[in-house]
Amino acid sequence: METMTQKSYTLTKRIAKQGKQAILVIPKLLQEALKPGTIVKVTLDIIGG
Repeated sequence: METMTQKSYTLTKRIAKQGKQAILVIPKLLQEALKPGTIVKVTLDIIGG
């Protein structure tokens, strides 16, 4: 049985643009933790613009 451990990361990122869409690029450093099918909770606090 696999034990689920909750990990928390704080990212401060500038929103990028891809065509007409705004995107949020996730660092490659988190690639292993964020495999397809991973469920994440995302909270966005706008701190500047």
